[in-house]
Amino acid sequence: MKNISFIEIRSPDSNIFRRFPIPRVGAVLLSTILKGRGHNVRVFIEDIARPDWKFIERSDICCISTITSTVHYAYEIADRLRKLGVIVVIGGAHTTFMPDEAMGHADFIVRGEGDYALPALVEYIETGLPSIDLISGLTYRNRAGAIVHNPQGQFVKDLDTLPLPDFKLVHRWKNSNILPVATSRGCAFNCRFCLVSPMFGRKYRFRSVESVMSELRIRAKVSNSPIFFVDDNFAANRKRTKQILQGMNDIGLKPRWSAMVRPDIAKDEELLAAIAGTGKPTVCIGFESINPDSLKAYEKNQTLEDNITSIKKIKAHGINIHGMFVFGADSDTVETIKRTTDFATTMGLDSVQYMILTPLPGTKIYDDFKAQDRLLHTDWTKYDIHHVVYKPAMIAAADLHFQTLKSMRDFYSLDYILRRMSRLDWFYGAFGIYSRSVIGRAIKSSDVCVDGLCNLKSAC
Repeated sequence: MKNISFIEIRSPDSNIFRRFPIPRVGAVLLSTILKGRGHNVRVFIEDIARPDWKFIERSDICCISTITSTVHYAYEIADRLRKLGVIVVIGGAHTTFMPDEAMGHADFIVRGEGDYALPALVEYIETGLPSIDLISGLTYRNRAGAIVHNPQGQFVKDLDTLPLPDFKLVHRWKNSNILPVATSRGCAFNCRFCLVSPMFGRKYRFRSVESVMSELRIRAKVSNSPIFFVDDNFAANRKRTKQILQGMNDIGLKPRWSAMVRPDIAKDEELLAAIAGTGKPTVCIGFESINPDSLKAYEKNQTLEDNITSIKKIKAHGINIHGMFVFGADSDTVETIKRTTDFATTMGLDSVQYMILTPLPGTKIYDDFKAQDRLLHTDWTKYDIHHVVYKPAMIAAADLHFQTLKSMRDFYSLDYILRRMSRLDWFYGAFGIYSRSVIGRAIKSSDVCVDGLCNLKSAC
């Protein structure tokens, strides 16, 4: 039996939603698999609680989960643990597509899904079997010191064969935490800035309704606190989604919940009614832009008219909408950003998230910008959707950075807060106060000119 620790690296300081941590399911699921094989496993999610470093430093193996904007910290931890003799395995989107870089800090890299590769690797470390060259998706050094990338394996076809994630393994987990529930993997679309398809494939893979309900029944017994369905498109199979929602009602589970969906849910009135009738729902939709040319450039397969129609129909059912927008396409201007807040306010969106186009390794936009010599740098700490790391076409980098922050603050205006409070909508009223405060601090600490106050250190 091995002592194995998992670390999910803390969110960047620039993430305005740090106060509402949603753990990634991967580390918890993988730890559950290894626990089932007899190992002593603990999961440390830094956004939830400070890790128990004594346990980690005594571990035989430490598995680190990271994204691009946090990989610098992941590397620091990995370097320190390896000096203590701990075997370090790193996984996540960034190291999947930058494995050579990551091998400067780790003993092994698990690329892509780790459900098969990681247990096989742990068995190899423990017993020498199976042969390391047979472990799909694994990167390591051979006896000569050369980096070897084993061929990528197949995706998990039947998600029901995986165990239900055991959140009791998470250090200081509270049942009041937001519970992430993954009911599917993959995405049929392939937006130019998105990593979901490169990581999990262009084909949806679904858990059965029965499997999902087994997980939700456990939740219903211990808490009615928020749930976030982490699927890239929770309504990809509308019939199945309706069954899950009906199942939630049947067991009396009526939490505040949210899920990512596409605007096309508005085409199904029955689905909208099912969403509206289940707990307190918020649908999170990547509208991405009010600029039709930008939507085409992003390859969103949706139009501005689609977005407008969907908002009207969804709001007619009383469903909250969290709208996500990405600024910085080659056809975007400062005016595009400013008009987006007018659009979001007029359309009655309940909350928004404005992001700067970020060319993450593994995406098509990264490959394009790299080939065009448009990347300003590869300081991964700035690849956090809140900084400009490439050369925009129509906007100065400093203007793109500043206008994105300012426009999001403008959305969460004092009028927004007062309107919510007057309706006794305490959740969004409080959220508006929090968001306005956090964004205001981000503006003051940023290296751009803000309302006449300049602290310009660099263009990005």
